[in-house]
Amino acid sequence: MADTAGPTEQPAARRRGRPHRREASEQKRRAIFDAAVKVVGRRGYAEASVARITTQAKVAQGTFYLYYKSRQDLLDQLLPALGEEMLAFIRERVSGVDGLVEREEQRLRAFFAYIDQRPELYRILHEAETFAPEGHKRHYKTIADDYIRALARDFRRAGMAARSEAELEATAYILMAARDYLSMRYAHWAGQGEQLPEAVVQTYIHIVRGGLFGTAG
Repeated sequence: MADTAGPTEQPAARRRGRPHRREASEQKRRAIFDAAVKVVGRRGYAEASVARITTQAKVAQGTFYLYYKSRQDLLDQLLPALGEEMLAFIRERVSGVDGLVEREEQRLRAFFAYIDQRPELYRILHEAETFAPEGHKRHYKTIADDYIRALARDFRRAGMAARSEAELEATAYILMAARDYLSMRYAHWAGQGEQLPEAVVQTYIHIVRGGLFGTAG
């Protein structure tokens, strides 16, 4: 009698192997991405060649093109992907925090905690306008849109008067600008991240409480 187990088991074995292949593929893609973050963070966009990135990632140069169409394709994706990662990190830190001002304080602290983990963000962000302008614009829009939605929810929860869309957008960009300059002074220049001086946090909150957030608690 012919053995019929092989034909039925072989597809099942292939199916069992697919998650492992997908996992291995994702690990390689992630290794290339993380290598690009390191290379751009240290050397800048201009020096971030495919050869340097793949050497850092410990993969063959040909592997790079399985995941990215070109060097520019990866560079355009770099900042927006880091932005999404940062937003997820901040949301997790803010989750469960009550109070309009308290949530904004936690966002600031979470932002500095994130750049302590990803110190390369500063250079990637500030060179992107020249070397990856589409990614730069997409990043800022994503961050601002998320901030606007978060502020609108926080104002509602606090029972504050509704802000217009224009007011919320302006507020979001003002807060984003504040973070940018504070990160330059207290992270990039000082080599600090999560250890943001407490006096800086309190000054930030004083301005937010008395100005941007009106008379919020």
